Amino acid sequence: DPTRRRVSRCNNLTGQHWVFPILVPPLRKRTEDIPLFVSWFVEKYGKETGRRAGRVSRATLDELKGYSWPGNVRELENVIERALITSSGDELHIEVPGRGSSAPKVGLTLADAERDHILSVLRQTKWKIEGPNGAASCLGLKASTLRSRMKKLKIRRPD
Repeated sequence: DPTRRRVSRCNNLTGQHWVFPILVPPLRKRTEDIPLFVSWFVEKYGKETGRRAGRVSRATLDELKGYSWPGNVRELENVIERALITSSGDELHIEVPGRGSSAPKVGLTLADAERDHILSVLRQTKWKIEGPNGAASCLGLKASTLRSRMKKLKIRRPD
């Protein structure tokens, strides 16, 4: 079902409104628009964050096109903004919603979940702990706190 939006124009003298619907199909039915939106949001948020805009791989664009986008364009915008904030390097690392299971794992302890999350962020930041694009910053921790948790959880950088 296309989304209906109403555009109105008011006649100031008589107070009459003329209303007509504009039909805008959902993003899942306009997959050819996704690369255009991605480049627009990368440029927009690149300027806002002061980061040089990264490039998006063809495979990632194909994954983005395959997602149903129930949140429509706003959801895509949030995904791109998050990617610009968390990615480092030339290529944008975009977490496509619905990739993998988001259901909680039964039997997973809090320490295991914390360990998995810290490892995930460390991999995304290429094991950079300190600095504005480091894992500590992404996790909202001081670098010394992150190192302490890594020691407690026995997290070591692979050789």
